[in-house]
Amino acid sequence: MAAAPEAIRSLKPMTDGVQPITVEERLARIEKARRLMAAQKIAAILMERGSSMFYFTGTRGAGQTAGLILPARGELAWIVAAADEKQAQEASRVGGKVIAYAESDGPFGAVHQALKDRGAASGRIALEEQVRFSVFDSLRKEIPAGEFVSATPVTAGCRMIKSKAELALMQRAADVTIEAYRAGLTTLREGMTPGELRNNIGAAYTALGFRGGVSVSFGRNTAFPHGSTVPQTLHEGDMILLDDGCSVDGYQSDITRAVVCGTPSTKQKEIWALERKAQDAALAAAKPGRTCESVDLAARKVITDAGLGPGYKLPGLPHRTGHGIGLDIHEWTYLVIGNTTPMEPGMCFSDEPMIVAGEFGIRLEDCMYITEDGARTFSKQSPAIDQPFG
Repeated sequence: MAAAPEAIRSLKPMTDGVQPITVEERLARIEKARRLMAAQKIAAILMERGSSMFYFTGTRGAGQTAGLILPARGELAWIVAAADEKQAQEASRVGGKVIAYAESDGPFGAVHQALKDRGAASGRIALEEQVRFSVFDSLRKEIPAGEFVSATPVTAGCRMIKSKAELALMQRAADVTIEAYRAGLTTLREGMTPGELRNNIGAAYTALGFRGGVSVSFGRNTAFPHGSTVPQTLHEGDMILLDDGCSVDGYQSDITRAVVCGTPSTKQKEIWALERKAQDAALAAAKPGRTCESVDLAARKVITDAGLGPGYKLPGLPHRTGHGIGLDIHEWTYLVIGNTTPMEPGMCFSDEPMIVAGEFGIRLEDCMYITEDGARTFSKQSPAIDQPFG
């Protein structure tokens, strides 16, 4: 196996000072969820393994965890297979009662009983968005009189607004991603494949002390927003797109950089400058009280005023301007036409109004968080097509 390039070997871990979310903050999240549940007249929320379970409890489950019940009143209930009862008791960071079921019986009777014990079986039972249909189908057979609703007004209502501790973790994830990209781009050479560059950036993440990933596209494949499986090698004049990020205590980064192998053409420089102008317009439009769609419209106007589009037509901007980000790389809420959700301080979004210009595409993506005064980016924007890092 070839030795890692010097720029990667010289990297130092960036793990010092990372502060995980405290148990106290997670308990406060549970209480906020209960206030939102009262407003929605929800008696209990059921969630399976996933980001919401981690958000409220600090664990994604242990062994065969069938689910977590967050009741409007009373203690949490962990529904687990009997074989994993002890493991579940050890994994729980915010307390709650572990309720074990025999695998021959299945978990749904235990869920029903736990809801009864908490006075929730006859109320509105909310399902977190990642609960599988097969689970819902079994629950409505087990509890035929139950009223099942979406938990999103509660889970999104909590998760969309980030705390200072969450913002700090997302800031670290962005810092790590920039350093991994910076080191990886020093290894560019004609003839290399996307896989080689992807592996170099992966090695940089490892050297920095984190696990991360990157999508790499060259040349014509950059015109596809999420890449292509067509084999490629890098040539002089090719556009290069890097997209993705890493996770720090579960919190995500998502950064895209667009550079050229060698000297950029006049068209590449013109489209890059237009892309940066559209990204700036979205950033300027992102303010408390403004709607999410207004940010998309601000970026899209820059592109259509330049004669591209309109709408989602190519050449132009083929997708939304941005998405929410936090524990999931794509989460509530979206910067897209039709979304009239007003922005609030603590919300976090990507800012990525990509331009597809025929034989290549350019996307600049930096994530931003809303403050009382407007939006701030976690990563410094690219100053120029030949300067990917601020």
